[in-house]
Amino acid sequence: MDVGTGDGLFVYKSAQRDPRTFYIGIDANRRPLEKISEKIHRRPDKGGLSNVLYVQASVEDLPAELDAIAAEVFVQFPWGSLLRGVAGGDETVLGNLRRLCLPKARLHITMGLDHQRDRHEWERLELPRISREYVGAVLAGRYRNAGFRIIGELSSPDEVEIRTSWDKKLRRNSSRSLFRILAEAEEPVQ
Repeated sequence: MDVGTGDGLFVYKSAQRDPRTFYIGIDANRRPLEKISEKIHRRPDKGGLSNVLYVQASVEDLPAELDAIAAEVFVQFPWGSLLRGVAGGDETVLGNLRRLCLPKARLHITMGLDHQRDRHEWERLELPRISREYVGAVLAGRYRNAGFRIIGELSSPDEVEIRTSWDKKLRRNSSRSLFRILAEAEEPVQ
């Protein structure tokens, strides 16, 4: 599952590579998803895929039908409220991401920040600078309260695997720092 999927290309390419797995892309903005949503309904020889679904929904208002179905959830280069949620540890956003997950599901979050270009958005969202120290001191507890255990974080661009249409654009921008959080959904408390 890819939350904040944008143009949906990551989900589409993943589904092409792995036809035995079902992929879901979720985004609040339906416009970028229109083209790719039409494409999946074509004949297979024209790019159609039967193992993909795109859903228009915000992370704050996810359909209950998506509860507890994901073995992996990706949040790649979030913006707006999704960025505030994962970088600031928002209880509602993290709780809704946890709702999507099966026990032991992996949550992959990749954030990119150009401290000059993105400064106003980070200030508007009142977000601190992301660092390993901040993750350990602040986010680890907030993620734990939402039902996730952070099991890793990477901050070197060479360490972070990017699998979205933003890949080339971000790799060419040497002033953009990348940060990835890897978490695991814990077993629900009985």
